[in-house]
Amino acid sequence: MCGIAGLIHRDGSADIGGEMTSMLQALKHRGPDSSGFALYGEPQNDDYMLRFKVAEQEEMAHGFDIHAEVKKRKAIVDERIQSSGASIVEEQDATEYAFRYRVRFSNGDANQDKLKRFADYIEDIEGAEILSMGRALELIKDLGDATRVSDQYHLGTFKGTHAIGHTRMATESDVDIRSAHPYWAYPFSDIAVVHNGQLTNYWGFRRELERRGHRFMSNCDSELIAVYLADRMSDGMKLKDAMELSVSELDGVFTYLVATADSLGMAKDTMAAKPLVLYESDNFIGVASEEVAIRSIFRDEIDTWDPYEGEVMVWQK
Repeated sequence: MCGIAGLIHRDGSADIGGEMTSMLQALKHRGPDSSGFALYGEPQNDDYMLRFKVAEQEEMAHGFDIHAEVKKRKAIVDERIQSSGASIVEEQDATEYAFRYRVRFSNGDANQDKLKRFADYIEDIEGAEILSMGRALELIKDLGDATRVSDQYHLGTFKGTHAIGHTRMATESDVDIRSAHPYWAYPFSDIAVVHNGQLTNYWGFRRELERRGHRFMSNCDSELIAVYLADRMSDGMKLKDAMELSVSELDGVFTYLVATADSLGMAKDTMAAKPLVLYESDNFIGVASEEVAIRSIFRDEIDTWDPYEGEVMVWQK
């Protein structure tokens, strides 16, 4: 049992970091092991926001050697960014093992192939994992409840237009950052997914996507959904069409949320076994596994409703 939440403001920037923290904390009972945020801020020039880690949280308790190793890995990341023809415009140490960079490529925009080569080059470093890379998306996830992660990464003041988030109860994989949600749709910028449920044809689709050149950092089926959608969209599909196809092609019981640079979407499988409630006004949409999450950011009375089985919806900011 996990909890998912999403929100989108159609009337401009808002305190989405604080709002998503409140929504996920209200869902803590559905998953206390880890919490994750995919937050969408305003793009700046042609820069890319790079969120990455070079170790797992639990590794940091192993003494001086790992701390020295982490510094070494980060230094290699810096070298490889520069040798790739990019520059680090802004640098922030989110934690001792996780980092936030604003990166600018020398020739301006980076196409998908260039982003893939860049990501592969960075992740070839032992322990390095790119959590997200995009113009708007910043993906943050770690162990603990939403308040702990939000405080650790200073997310309460993050301003943007939309976000998705996840609280995880580990059932089939380890309790670590690698297995936490959301998942970035490597190597496609600005696409992230959170998911509650199980896919029964995970391995078949994973092998197909791996043959098409995609990499997977975990054995979590939520990561498959992210890469599946991005792969279909790279072939020219619109987001909603790719989501509708996923409902027919992915087997299992699932409800998922997906976000892109300008959209928020939700999909439920045809059995609708996993819960989701929705609130929509002219300027705001909120979705979550339970109504209590949406009510955590509203003082006024609101009316929510449940999407139907097999339903797919997409909202633009």
